Amino acid sequence: MTSANHQNTKRNPVAYDRREAAIERFSVQEDLRSLVVPVFDTAPTDRFAEVTIKSVESVLGHHLTPQDTVVACSTPEVAALYEALGFTIALVEADPAAATTPERPWDVLLRLAGGDPGWREQAHPATLDVYDRYRLEEQISLVVNDPVVGDEGGLTATRDYRTYAEAFEASAARKWDLVKRHVRPGRIVDVGCGAGAVLGLADREPALRESDLIGVEVARHLYEECVHRKAQGWFANPNVYFYCRNVLGGAVFPPRSIDTTLTFALTHEIWSYGHRMDSLRAFAQAIYDHTVPGGVWINSDVCGPDNRERRVRLSLQGAPAPAGPIDSLDRAAIAAHVESLSTRARLDRFAADFHFPVPYKDLDDPADPGAVEIALSDAMEFLTHKDYPDNWLSEAHEQFCGLEFADWKALLTDIGFEVDPASHSWRNDWIVEHRISPYAQLSTLDGRELAWPDTHVLLVARRPLNT
Repeated sequence: MTSANHQNTKRNPVAYDRREAAIERFSVQEDLRSLVVPVFDTAPTDRFAEVTIKSVESVLGHHLTPQDTVVACSTPEVAALYEALGFTIALVEADPAAATTPERPWDVLLRLAGGDPGWREQAHPATLDVYDRYRLEEQISLVVNDPVVGDEGGLTATRDYRTYAEAFEASAARKWDLVKRHVRPGRIVDVGCGAGAVLGLADREPALRESDLIGVEVARHLYEECVHRKAQGWFANPNVYFYCRNVLGGAVFPPRSIDTTLTFALTHEIWSYGHRMDSLRAFAQAIYDHTVPGGVWINSDVCGPDNRERRVRLSLQGAPAPAGPIDSLDRAAIAAHVESLSTRARLDRFAADFHFPVPYKDLDDPADPGAVEIALSDAMEFLTHKDYPDNWLSEAHEQFCGLEFADWKALLTDIGFEVDPASHSWRNDWIVEHRISPYAQLSTLDGRELAWPDTHVLLVARRPLNT
Protein backbone atom coordinates (compact mmCIF):
# COMPACT_ATOMS: atom_id res chain seq x y z
CA MET A 1 0.00 0.00 0.00
CA THR A 2 1.87 3.06 -1.26
CA SER A 3 1.84 6.46 0.47
CA ALA A 4 0.98 4.59 3.65
CA ASN A 5 2.06 7.54 5.77
CA HIS A 6 0.06 10.17 3.89
CA GLN A 7 -3.09 10.41 5.98
CA ASN A 8 -4.76 13.82 6.00
CA THR A 9 -3.32 14.80 2.62
CA LYS A 10 -5.53 15.59 -0.34
CA ARG A 11 -4.08 12.79 -2.44
CA ASN A 12 -4.40 10.22 0.36
CA PRO A 13 -6.79 11.48 3.06
CA VAL A 14 -7.41 8.05 4.69
CA ALA A 15 -4.88 6.66 7.15
CA TYR A 16 -3.03 3.42 6.41
CA ASP A 17 -4.67 1.43 9.20
CA ARG A 18 -8.18 2.23 7.95
CA ARG A 19 -7.22 1.36 4.37
CA GLU A 20 -5.69 -1.89 5.56
CA ALA A 21 -8.85 -2.71 7.52
CA ALA A 22 -10.98 -2.26 4.40
CA ILE A 23 -8.67 -4.51 2.35
CA GLU A 24 -8.67 -7.24 4.97
CA ARG A 25 -12.47 -7.11 5.27
CA PHE A 26 -12.77 -7.22 1.48
CA SER A 27 -10.50 -10.28 1.39
CA VAL A 28 -12.59 -12.14 3.92
CA GLN A 29 -15.88 -11.33 2.18
CA GLU A 30 -14.51 -12.39 -1.23
CA ASP A 31 -12.74 -15.50 0.13
CA LEU A 32 -9.29 -14.21 -0.81
CA ARG A 33 -5.96 -14.33 1.01
CA SER A 34 -4.32 -10.91 1.35
CA LEU A 35 -1.00 -9.69 2.64
CA VAL A 36 -0.85 -5.93 3.16
CA VAL A 37 2.49 -4.11 3.25
CA PRO A 38 2.92 -0.39 4.05
CA VAL A 39 5.17 1.48 1.62
CA PHE A 40 6.01 4.89 3.01
CA ASP A 41 6.18 7.88 0.73
CA THR A 42 9.51 8.63 -0.92
CA ALA A 43 10.91 11.55 -2.84
CA PRO A 44 10.20 11.31 -6.61
CA THR A 45 12.48 8.66 -8.09
CA ASP A 46 12.74 6.49 -11.18
CA ARG A 47 13.49 3.59 -8.83
CA PHE A 48 10.07 3.65 -7.20
CA ALA A 49 9.25 0.12 -8.35
CA GLU A 50 12.48 -1.17 -6.83
CA VAL A 51 11.75 0.66 -3.58
CA THR A 52 8.33 -0.97 -3.38
CA ILE A 53 9.72 -4.45 -4.06
CA LYS A 54 12.33 -4.01 -1.35
CA SER A 55 9.68 -2.76 1.09
CA VAL A 56 7.63 -5.90 0.47
CA GLU A 57 10.70 -8.07 1.03
CA SER A 58 11.58 -6.31 4.30
CA VAL A 59 8.09 -7.00 5.70
CA LEU A 60 7.25 -10.41 4.23
CA GLY A 61 10.72 -11.84 3.70
CA HIS A 62 9.80 -12.64 0.08
CA HIS A 63 11.38 -11.08 -3.01
CA LEU A 64 8.77 -10.44 -5.73
CA THR A 65 9.80 -11.54 -9.23
CA PRO A 66 8.19 -11.37 -12.68
CA GLN A 67 7.75 -15.15 -12.43
CA ASP A 68 5.43 -15.05 -9.39
CA THR A 69 3.89 -11.56 -9.52
CA VAL A 70 1.50 -9.56 -11.68
CA VAL A 71 1.30 -5.80 -11.05
CA ALA A 72 -2.16 -4.25 -11.16
CA CYS A 73 -1.74 -0.57 -11.86
CA SER A 74 -3.76 2.03 -13.76
CA THR A 75 -1.15 4.81 -13.63
CA PRO A 76 0.86 4.54 -16.87
CA GLU A 77 3.99 6.22 -15.50
CA VAL A 78 4.14 3.87 -12.51
CA ALA A 79 3.25 0.81 -14.58
CA ALA A 80 6.16 1.59 -16.91
CA LEU A 81 8.60 1.38 -13.99
CA TYR A 82 7.48 -2.17 -13.17
CA GLU A 83 7.32 -3.13 -16.82
CA ALA A 84 10.96 -2.10 -17.22
CA LEU A 85 11.82 -4.69 -14.53
CA GLY A 86 10.03 -7.40 -16.51
CA PHE A 87 6.72 -7.55 -14.62
CA THR A 88 3.42 -8.23 -16.37
CA ILE A 89 1.00 -5.34 -15.95
CA ALA A 90 -2.75 -5.62 -15.39
CA LEU A 91 -4.05 -2.17 -16.37
CA VAL A 92 -7.33 -2.49 -14.41
CA GLU A 93 -9.30 0.76 -14.92
CA ALA A 94 -6.90 1.92 -17.66
CA ASP A 95 -7.23 -1.25 -19.74
CA PRO A 96 -8.01 -0.10 -23.33
CA ALA A 97 -9.46 -3.54 -24.13
CA ALA A 98 -12.20 -3.23 -21.49
CA ALA A 99 -15.77 -2.98 -22.83
CA THR A 100 -16.41 0.01 -20.58
CA THR A 101 -14.05 2.31 -18.73
CA PRO A 102 -14.97 2.34 -15.04
CA GLU A 103 -14.32 5.30 -12.79
CA ARG A 104 -10.91 5.29 -11.17
CA PRO A 105 -10.71 5.28 -7.37
CA TRP A 106 -9.67 8.93 -7.37
CA ASP A 107 -12.77 9.88 -9.39
CA VAL A 108 -14.97 8.07 -6.88
CA LEU A 109 -13.23 9.82 -3.99
CA LEU A 110 -13.86 13.21 -5.62
CA ARG A 111 -17.54 12.31 -5.97
CA LEU A 112 -17.59 11.54 -2.24
CA ALA A 113 -15.89 14.85 -1.41
CA GLY A 114 -18.34 16.67 -3.67
CA GLY A 115 -21.32 15.32 -1.74
CA ASP A 116 -22.50 12.96 -4.51
CA PRO A 117 -24.06 9.90 -2.78
CA GLY A 118 -23.56 7.95 -6.02
CA TRP A 119 -19.99 7.16 -4.91
CA ARG A 120 -21.43 4.45 -2.68
CA GLU A 121 -22.63 2.52 -5.74
CA GLN A 122 -18.99 2.23 -6.91
CA ALA A 123 -17.58 1.07 -3.54
CA HIS A 124 -17.38 -2.48 -2.21
CA PRO A 125 -19.47 -3.23 0.91
CA ALA A 126 -16.23 -3.73 2.86
CA THR A 127 -15.21 -0.16 2.07
CA LEU A 128 -18.64 1.18 2.97
CA ASP A 129 -18.57 -0.65 6.29
CA VAL A 130 -15.18 0.76 7.32
CA TYR A 131 -15.97 4.26 6.05
CA ASP A 132 -19.29 4.35 7.89
CA ARG A 133 -17.99 2.97 11.17
CA TYR A 134 -15.05 5.40 11.33
CA ARG A 135 -16.87 8.38 9.78
CA LEU A 136 -14.29 8.59 7.02
CA GLU A 137 -16.69 10.22 4.57
CA GLU A 138 -16.74 13.35 6.75
CA GLN A 139 -12.96 13.33 7.16
CA ILE A 140 -12.30 12.95 3.43
CA SER A 141 -14.65 15.80 2.59
CA LEU A 142 -12.89 18.10 5.05
CA VAL A 143 -9.40 17.28 3.73
CA VAL A 144 -10.15 17.32 0.00
CA ASN A 145 -12.21 20.51 0.16
CA ASP A 146 -9.81 22.37 2.43
CA PRO A 147 -9.11 25.74 0.75
CA VAL A 148 -5.82 26.27 2.60
CA VAL A 149 -3.98 23.00 3.07
CA GLY A 150 -2.08 21.72 0.02
CA ASP A 151 -1.93 18.28 -1.56
CA GLU A 152 0.84 17.14 0.78
CA GLY A 153 -0.83 18.22 4.01
CA GLY A 154 0.87 21.57 4.58
CA LEU A 155 0.18 25.25 4.06
CA THR A 156 2.51 25.79 1.11
CA ALA A 157 4.53 23.54 -1.16
CA THR A 158 7.55 25.82 -0.74
CA ARG A 159 7.86 25.50 3.04
CA ASP A 160 10.87 23.68 4.52
CA TYR A 161 9.35 22.05 7.61
CA ARG A 162 12.75 20.92 8.90
CA THR A 163 13.76 24.58 9.22
CA TYR A 164 10.46 25.42 10.90
CA ALA A 165 10.74 22.55 13.37
CA GLU A 166 14.25 23.69 14.34
CA ALA A 167 13.00 27.25 14.84
CA PHE A 168 10.14 26.02 17.04
CA GLU A 169 12.58 24.06 19.20
CA ALA A 170 14.93 27.01 19.60
CA SER A 171 12.19 29.38 20.73
CA ALA A 172 10.05 27.01 22.82
CA ALA A 173 11.59 27.88 26.20
CA ARG A 174 11.20 31.59 25.58
CA LYS A 175 7.56 31.13 24.53
CA TRP A 176 6.73 29.00 27.54
CA ASP A 177 8.37 31.42 29.98
CA LEU A 178 6.27 34.21 28.46
CA VAL A 179 2.92 32.50 29.02
CA LYS A 180 3.16 29.83 31.71
CA ARG A 181 1.96 32.05 34.59
CA HIS A 182 -1.30 32.63 32.72
CA VAL A 183 -2.04 28.93 32.03
CA ARG A 184 -5.09 27.50 33.76
CA PRO A 185 -4.77 23.74 34.60
CA GLY A 186 -7.25 21.31 33.10
CA ARG A 187 -7.57 20.66 29.41
CA ILE A 188 -4.76 22.59 27.72
CA VAL A 189 -4.65 22.89 23.94
CA ASP A 190 -1.74 24.15 21.84
CA VAL A 191 -3.21 25.03 18.42
CA GLY A 192 -0.47 25.00 15.81
CA CYS A 193 1.77 23.02 18.15
CA GLY A 194 4.55 22.40 15.61
CA ALA A 195 6.60 19.42 16.74
CA GLY A 196 5.22 19.60 20.29
CA ALA A 197 8.09 21.50 21.92
CA VAL A 198 5.95 23.83 24.07
CA LEU A 199 3.74 20.97 25.22
CA GLY A 200 6.94 19.15 26.16
CA LEU A 201 7.78 22.02 28.53
CA ALA A 202 4.22 22.08 29.90
CA ASP A 203 4.60 18.34 30.50
CA ARG A 204 7.44 19.09 32.96
CA GLU A 205 5.41 21.51 35.09
CA PRO A 206 4.40 19.85 38.40
CA ALA A 207 1.27 22.03 38.62
CA LEU A 208 0.04 20.60 35.30
CA ARG A 209 0.70 16.91 35.91
CA GLU A 210 -3.03 16.17 36.17
CA SER A 211 -3.90 18.20 33.07
CA ASP A 212 -4.67 16.91 29.58
CA LEU A 213 -2.14 18.23 27.05
CA ILE A 214 -3.53 18.40 23.53
CA GLY A 215 -1.70 19.44 20.38
CA VAL A 216 -3.39 20.44 17.12
CA GLU A 217 -1.21 20.73 14.01
CA VAL A 218 -2.23 21.15 10.37
CA ALA A 219 1.14 20.27 8.78
CA ARG A 220 1.40 16.51 8.34
CA HIS A 221 5.20 16.54 8.65
CA LEU A 222 5.06 18.22 12.07
CA TYR A 223 2.09 16.20 13.30
CA GLU A 224 3.93 12.97 12.53
CA GLU A 225 6.91 14.20 14.55
CA CYS A 226 4.57 14.82 17.50
CA VAL A 227 3.20 11.29 17.28
CA HIS A 228 6.72 9.88 16.98
CA ARG A 229 7.88 11.77 20.07
CA LYS A 230 4.94 10.50 22.10
CA ALA A 231 5.70 6.92 21.02
CA GLN A 232 9.34 7.39 22.09
CA GLY A 233 8.35 8.40 25.63
CA TRP A 234 9.10 12.09 25.21
CA PHE A 235 6.13 12.96 27.46
CA ALA A 236 5.77 11.78 31.07
CA ASN A 237 2.07 12.70 31.24
CA PRO A 238 -0.03 9.83 29.82
CA ASN A 239 -2.80 12.27 28.87
CA VAL A 240 -1.08 13.75 25.82
CA TYR A 241 -2.99 13.72 22.53
CA PHE A 242 -2.41 15.05 19.03
CA TYR A 243 -4.81 15.92 16.21
CA CYS A 244 -3.94 16.63 12.59
CA ARG A 245 -6.55 19.28 11.85
CA ASN A 246 -7.00 22.60 10.10
CA VAL A 247 -8.64 24.93 12.59
CA LEU A 248 -10.16 26.93 9.72
CA GLY A 249 -12.21 23.87 8.79
CA GLY A 250 -14.52 24.19 11.78
CA ALA A 251 -14.70 23.42 15.49
CA VAL A 252 -12.23 20.84 16.79
CA PHE A 253 -13.51 20.62 20.40
CA PRO A 254 -16.99 20.66 22.00
CA PRO A 255 -18.34 23.88 23.50
CA ARG A 256 -17.03 24.86 26.94
CA SER A 257 -14.55 21.99 27.10
CA ILE A 258 -11.10 23.65 27.13
CA ASP A 259 -9.48 25.48 30.05
CA THR A 260 -6.46 26.97 28.27
CA THR A 261 -5.80 27.53 24.58
CA LEU A 262 -2.26 28.41 23.49
CA THR A 263 -1.44 29.86 20.08
CA PHE A 264 2.08 30.86 19.07
CA ALA A 265 2.83 32.51 15.73
CA LEU A 266 -0.46 31.14 14.39
CA THR A 267 -3.00 33.93 14.10
CA HIS A 268 -1.07 35.79 11.38
CA GLU A 269 -1.21 32.55 9.33
CA ILE A 270 -4.99 32.35 9.78
CA TRP A 271 -5.21 35.98 8.64
CA SER A 272 -2.89 35.36 5.68
CA TYR A 273 -4.08 32.00 4.35
CA GLY A 274 -7.75 32.54 5.09
CA HIS A 275 -9.92 35.56 4.46
CA ARG A 276 -8.17 38.05 6.73
CA MET A 277 -10.52 39.47 9.37
CA ASP A 278 -13.38 37.13 8.49
CA SER A 279 -11.21 34.05 9.10
CA LEU A 280 -9.57 35.51 12.20
CA ARG A 281 -12.92 36.42 13.71
CA ALA A 282 -14.26 32.92 13.00
CA PHE A 283 -11.18 31.41 14.64
CA ALA A 284 -11.44 33.66 17.71
CA GLN A 285 -15.14 32.82 17.98
CA ALA A 286 -14.37 29.08 17.82
CA ILE A 287 -11.88 29.47 20.66
CA TYR A 288 -14.37 31.46 22.71
CA ASP A 289 -16.98 28.76 22.11
CA HIS A 290 -14.73 25.88 23.21
CA THR A 291 -13.40 27.74 26.28
CA VAL A 292 -14.94 27.06 29.68
CA PRO A 293 -16.23 30.09 31.63
CA GLY A 294 -13.16 31.46 33.38
CA GLY A 295 -10.88 29.79 30.86
CA VAL A 296 -8.18 31.60 28.95
CA TRP A 297 -6.80 32.03 25.44
CA ILE A 298 -3.13 33.04 25.38
CA ASN A 299 -1.95 34.28 22.00
CA SER A 300 1.62 35.27 21.18
CA ASP A 301 2.34 36.48 17.66
CA VAL A 302 3.73 39.19 15.44
CA CYS A 303 1.67 42.34 15.04
CA GLY A 304 1.61 45.61 13.19
CA PRO A 305 2.88 48.91 14.63
CA ASP A 306 0.55 51.50 16.09
CA ASN A 307 -0.59 54.03 13.49
CA ARG A 308 0.01 51.49 10.75
CA GLU A 309 -0.81 53.76 7.80
CA ARG A 310 1.54 56.58 8.75
CA ARG A 311 3.83 57.52 5.84
CA VAL A 312 7.51 57.31 6.74
CA ARG A 313 10.95 57.49 5.16
CA LEU A 314 12.77 54.16 5.08
CA SER A 315 16.47 54.32 4.19
CA LEU A 316 17.98 51.04 3.03
CA GLN A 317 21.48 49.96 2.07
CA GLY A 318 22.17 49.50 -1.62
CA ALA A 319 20.28 50.53 -4.75
CA PRO A 320 17.05 49.43 -6.48
CA ALA A 321 17.16 46.40 -8.79
CA PRO A 322 14.54 44.95 -11.17
CA ALA A 323 12.82 41.85 -9.77
CA GLY A 324 12.40 39.23 -12.50
CA PRO A 325 10.37 36.00 -12.18
CA ILE A 326 11.80 33.29 -9.87
CA ASP A 327 8.91 30.80 -9.70
CA SER A 328 10.80 28.30 -11.87
CA LEU A 329 13.78 28.17 -9.49
CA ASP A 330 14.11 25.60 -6.73
CA ARG A 331 14.28 26.62 -3.08
CA ALA A 332 18.07 26.61 -2.91
CA ALA A 333 18.42 28.77 -6.02
CA ILE A 334 15.83 31.23 -4.71
CA ALA A 335 17.64 31.45 -1.38
CA ALA A 336 20.98 32.10 -3.11
CA HIS A 337 19.40 34.79 -5.28
CA VAL A 338 17.79 36.59 -2.33
CA GLU A 339 21.01 36.36 -0.31
CA SER A 340 22.89 38.07 -3.14
CA LEU A 341 20.67 41.17 -3.09
CA SER A 342 21.31 44.38 -1.21
CA THR A 343 18.68 45.41 1.33
CA ARG A 344 17.19 47.98 -1.08
CA ALA A 345 17.11 45.47 -3.96
CA ARG A 346 15.55 42.93 -1.61
CA LEU A 347 12.65 45.35 -1.08
CA ASP A 348 11.96 45.26 -4.84
CA ARG A 349 12.13 41.46 -4.72
CA PHE A 350 9.79 41.35 -1.72
CA ALA A 351 7.22 43.65 -3.33
CA ALA A 352 7.17 41.42 -6.43
CA ASP A 353 6.69 38.17 -4.46
CA PHE A 354 4.58 39.22 -1.47
CA HIS A 355 0.93 38.15 -1.73
CA PHE A 356 -0.26 41.50 -0.36
CA PRO A 357 0.28 44.96 -1.94
CA VAL A 358 3.38 46.85 -0.74
CA PRO A 359 3.19 50.30 -2.38
CA TYR A 360 6.20 52.61 -2.02
CA LYS A 361 8.02 55.21 -4.06
CA ASP A 362 11.68 56.13 -4.42
CA LEU A 363 12.61 59.48 -2.95
CA ASP A 364 15.35 60.09 -5.55
CA ASP A 365 17.75 61.47 -2.95
CA PRO A 366 21.36 61.39 -4.28
CA ALA A 367 22.63 61.44 -0.71
CA ASP A 368 20.38 58.50 0.23
CA PRO A 369 19.83 56.40 -2.92
CA GLY A 370 18.10 53.58 -1.03
CA ALA A 371 15.43 55.81 0.54
CA VAL A 372 11.71 55.21 -0.12
CA GLU A 373 8.43 56.65 1.12
CA ILE A 374 6.27 53.84 2.49
CA ALA A 375 3.53 53.12 5.04
CA LEU A 376 4.95 52.24 8.47
CA SER A 377 3.29 48.81 8.47
CA ASP A 378 4.66 47.99 5.01
CA ALA A 379 8.13 49.05 6.11
CA MET A 380 7.96 46.69 9.08
CA GLU A 381 6.40 43.98 6.91
CA PHE A 382 9.48 43.99 4.70
CA LEU A 383 12.02 44.36 7.50
CA THR A 384 10.60 41.41 9.45
CA HIS A 385 10.42 39.20 6.33
CA LYS A 386 13.70 39.99 4.61
CA ASP A 387 15.83 37.48 6.53
CA TYR A 388 13.99 34.31 5.46
CA PRO A 389 15.69 33.45 2.15
CA ASP A 390 15.44 29.69 2.81
CA ASN A 391 11.63 29.92 2.85
CA TRP A 392 11.24 33.06 0.76
CA LEU A 393 8.17 32.15 -1.31
CA SER A 394 6.50 30.46 1.63
CA GLU A 395 6.98 33.53 3.83
CA ALA A 396 5.66 35.68 0.99
CA HIS A 397 2.21 34.24 1.73
CA GLU A 398 2.18 35.57 5.30
CA GLN A 399 1.29 39.08 6.43
CA PHE A 400 2.75 39.92 9.85
CA CYS A 401 1.36 43.43 10.29
CA GLY A 402 -2.32 42.95 9.44
CA LEU A 403 -3.50 44.05 12.90
CA GLU A 404 -2.10 46.39 15.52
CA PHE A 405 -2.64 46.00 19.26
CA ALA A 406 -5.75 48.21 19.36
CA ASP A 407 -7.34 46.11 16.58
CA TRP A 408 -6.74 42.96 18.61
CA LYS A 409 -8.32 44.36 21.76
CA ALA A 410 -11.36 45.50 19.81
CA LEU A 411 -11.80 42.10 18.15
CA LEU A 412 -11.50 40.10 21.38
CA THR A 413 -13.82 42.41 23.31
CA ASP A 414 -16.41 42.32 20.55
CA ILE A 415 -16.49 38.50 20.65
CA GLY A 416 -16.99 38.50 24.42
CA PHE A 417 -13.52 37.97 25.88
CA GLU A 418 -12.15 40.07 28.71
CA VAL A 419 -8.66 41.28 27.81
CA ASP A 420 -6.34 40.78 30.78
CA PRO A 421 -4.16 43.79 31.76
CA ALA A 422 -1.12 41.55 31.20
CA SER A 423 -1.81 41.85 27.46
CA HIS A 424 0.59 44.18 25.65
CA SER A 425 2.49 44.81 22.46
CA TRP A 426 6.26 44.71 22.60
CA ARG A 427 9.36 45.07 20.47
CA ASN A 428 11.75 42.22 19.81
CA ASP A 429 14.99 44.09 20.43
CA TRP A 430 17.13 41.18 19.25
CA ILE A 431 15.54 41.42 15.80
CA VAL A 432 15.96 45.20 15.80
CA GLU A 433 19.60 45.00 16.88
CA HIS A 434 20.71 42.18 14.60
CA ARG A 435 18.42 42.27 11.55
CA ILE A 436 16.99 45.76 11.17
CA SER A 437 19.14 48.59 12.55
CA PRO A 438 22.36 47.54 10.76
CA TYR A 439 20.62 47.71 7.38
CA ALA A 440 17.88 50.35 7.66
CA GLN A 441 16.98 53.68 9.22
CA LEU A 442 13.45 54.95 9.93
CA SER A 443 12.48 58.63 9.97
CA THR A 444 9.63 61.03 9.32
CA LEU A 445 9.22 62.34 5.79
CA ASP A 446 11.02 65.52 6.84
CA GLY A 447 13.99 63.56 8.18
CA ARG A 448 13.43 63.29 11.96
CA GLU A 449 14.62 59.93 13.26
CA LEU A 450 11.95 57.53 14.54
CA ALA A 451 12.30 54.71 17.05
CA TRP A 452 11.57 51.22 15.75
CA PRO A 453 7.99 50.29 16.64
CA ASP A 454 6.60 47.23 18.42
CA THR A 455 6.78 43.98 16.49
CA HIS A 456 4.92 41.43 18.64
CA VAL A 457 1.88 41.07 20.85
CA LEU A 458 0.94 39.00 23.90
CA LEU A 459 -2.82 38.62 24.41
CA VAL A 460 -4.36 37.04 27.49
CA ALA A 461 -8.10 36.80 26.87
CA ARG A 462 -10.50 35.25 29.38
CA ARG A 463 -14.06 34.06 28.95
CA PRO A 464 -16.13 35.67 31.73
CA LEU A 465 -17.38 33.35 34.46
CA ASN A 466 -21.01 34.33 33.92
CA THR A 467 -21.14 33.36 30.23
